[in-house]
Amino acid sequence: MYDNGQRFSGPYFAAFLLALEREPGCGPRIGFTIPRAFGKAVRRNRARRRLRELFRVRMGDIPPKWDIVLNPRRPVLEATPDELRTEVDRLIQRCGR
Repeated sequence: MYDNGQRFSGPYFAAFLLALEREPGCGPRIGFTIPRAFGKAVRRNRARRRLRELFRVRMGDIPPKWDIVLNPRRPVLEATPDELRTEVDRLIQRCGR
C-alpha cells in the first residue's frame, strides 16, 4: 500500500513525506502542524498562510502520490519569499524521486 515515509528538514520547516497509492484524479495532500510553542495564533496563522500560498502555486509540480505534513520553524516568519520558494523547491525535488 505505501512505502516508508521520508523526512525533509531545512531551516524554515521540517516535513514528513509519505507516498501512497491513490485513485486516478486524486492529487497530493498537504497538512500543517504548528504547536502553540511557535507563538500566538497570529504568528502561527501567518506562518501557515505563507507556506500554504507557496504550495498552492506549486501543487501541480508535486506527484499525486504524496502526503506531506509540514512543521514550520520560527525563522519562516522572517524569511524572504525567495528563500521560502527555494526551500519549497528543494522539497518538491525530493518528492520527484
